[in-house]
Amino acid sequence: MASPTLGATTLRAQQRAEGLAATLPPLLVAAERVASTVAQGVHGRRRVGLGETFWQFRRYQPGDSPQMIDWRQSGKTQPVYVRENEWEAAQTVWLWRDRSPSMDYRSVNGLPTKRERADLLTLAAAVLLVRGGERVGLLNSGQRPDHGKFALNRMAGQMTDPRNAHSPDALPQPEPLPRHAQVVLVGDLLSPLPEIHATVSALTGRGVRGHLLQILDPAEETLPYEGRVEFEGFEGEEELLVPRVEAVRETYLERLRAHQDGLDALARTAGWTYAVHRTDRPPQTALLGLWGALAREAV
Repeated sequence: MASPTLGATTLRAQQRAEGLAATLPPLLVAAERVASTVAQGVHGRRRVGLGETFWQFRRYQPGDSPQMIDWRQSGKTQPVYVRENEWEAAQTVWLWRDRSPSMDYRSVNGLPTKRERADLLTLAAAVLLVRGGERVGLLNSGQRPDHGKFALNRMAGQMTDPRNAHSPDALPQPEPLPRHAQVVLVGDLLSPLPEIHATVSALTGRGVRGHLLQILDPAEETLPYEGRVEFEGFEGEEELLVPRVEAVRETYLERLRAHQDGLDALARTAGWTYAVHRTDRPPQTALLGLWGALAREAV
């Protein structure tokens, strides 16, 4: 039978643990869950370089240092093999998500808003990056990037702080970043293409590689409405009354496709990646694609 003292100590420890868990933003809890699902099926951002962690054997090639030869492995077979370790120098990845009013849109109550999905994917990507030993930071936050659990808790705190909930800017403000860093921009990316091109060009000029992840509500991709519909803007636009939505649907879809083709073209020109995610689809799908793009950049 446990002593009363031990029982009280255990109870206090449990209460402290529960209190600590209660202080974690629900966003971070959800991001950890999504990241854990994706992490089960992917490899880390491994790349060859200086370090102590073994990665792989490969056949000896002219120009390789003799010190790299693994004589034990080579003695088992005829070819000579060298031993490669993982690169252990952390990279810096800057994350940004759109906080403009248009991100508050959702077409039906059962769906997350574009802002909720963007926040979730941004923080889930940070979770995976931190697990891989990288430094992460929020672009335009005024905070230096960091690594480990501290970086995640600070980022989650910044993202859930009501004072940081909204911003009139649909694109990030230019700021000096270290060369060879990476940037992930998450938003609906419905700003005019010249504005997006200017933002990407300002970052690429510093040698920064990047990824564009467009978040759209399914209604924005399909315009499923019928008949007379009045559309209200989130960012001060005038109301628009359309007598027959079905009559303009094809024109609308053509303009959306042209915009997305433009995003894809400017991303490829800059050496970036571009992907689209709809809020009615699992967040793991988008996170897996983004993680794959980040991992390819790390090789």
